Amino acid sequence: MPQKPPVPRGPQPGTAAAIARLVVSLVAASFGACAALPTSGPSARDIQQSATASIRVVDVDDSIVQRLLEGRANKLFSEVFPGQPPHDQIVLPGDVLEVSIWEAPPVLLFSAAAGAYTSSVSGASSANATTLPPQMITADGSIYVPFAGTLAVAGKSLPQVEADITRQLQGKANKPQVLVRLVANNTAYVTIVGEVVNSTRMPLTPRGEHLLDALAAAGGTRQPVDKITLQVTRGAAVHSLTLDTVIRDPRQNIALQPGDVVTALFQPLSFTALGATGKNEEVNFEAKGISLAQGLARAGSLLDTRSNARGVFIFRLESSAVVGLGETAATAAGGQVPVVYRVDLTDPRAFFLVQRFPVENKDILYVANAPAAQLQKFINLLVSTVYPIQGVVTLTK
Repeated sequence: MPQKPPVPRGPQPGTAAAIARLVVSLVAASFGACAALPTSGPSARDIQQSATASIRVVDVDDSIVQRLLEGRANKLFSEVFPGQPPHDQIVLPGDVLEVSIWEAPPVLLFSAAAGAYTSSVSGASSANATTLPPQMITADGSIYVPFAGTLAVAGKSLPQVEADITRQLQGKANKPQVLVRLVANNTAYVTIVGEVVNSTRMPLTPRGEHLLDALAAAGGTRQPVDKITLQVTRGAAVHSLTLDTVIRDPRQNIALQPGDVVTALFQPLSFTALGATGKNEEVNFEAKGISLAQGLARAGSLLDTRSNARGVFIFRLESSAVVGLGETAATAAGGQVPVVYRVDLTDPRAFFLVQRFPVENKDILYVANAPAAQLQKFINLLVSTVYPIQGVVTLTK
């Protein structure tokens, strides 16, 4: 029987050449697609080239840091609300007063006939005291006292009201003496609201209650001290300061005035870390603020295998006055411009700058990839493409 021809085990003519051409075409395509390799964001060069009239890229130096710190210098409560002496106990419509009247014996006007509201002090030189029912100051600012008539008391202190009643009773009562007591203080109070255990109204006394007294009366705050901002509203003036500052500086524990509103605000401040950092996430920070050095540490610092130390950027909507721009450059809402701050951490002096550079709420901290990281990605792609093809060529031999 005729024998079958042997099956060729090597590559068919032209197969090796075709594989070689395929490898070359893949390599060429890889080089052409190098710019489209996966990345977490723009390169440092891309950001530098994006600077326009409406988007500023600013290199951080001593002058920039100083300007930012000056622009964010927050006035203190002691500067906005100058110290005032404790207020007198002024009564107003809505307050409830209790009037007690004493007469020296023999009683001529007020006597035990006053009923349940009369008390007597026994003794040889006893004097009768008559306590009138508590009454609220009317809308027109007056109260009524028998035999003294209707008296205008709104806007007066308690001693002044006592003097007015005594004067009206002269010649009618025997050596009258009057004591007026504020039973219900419905007008001289401070309102405490916000992130406190119990929102309340705290009556003020001539002792002079302070800001921390108001917080204590409301049961304290519901959030940690370092995350609370206190806002004081007095008339048309509204100002805020961190609770941590008020506690550390006794001068900021200001005396309160009638009508003040104290609001405890919980403001969860945060920035977003992106790029070649240890953590890509939203990072919360305290109301008193943090520096860029602290922000980098909380974001896991720079990745040694990927990051470009010359490409640390902070994206922020900034006031045009802070970065030295004219009003015509303000393009964002509220007269703000997009600003990208760049820090070169290869310069040892930059480590002193980042200790002072303030991180703001809603900042974006971005660390660009180093050029070598992109090259490594390309090499990995090339190796993962060529090695399988080389294996195919080896198996076909």
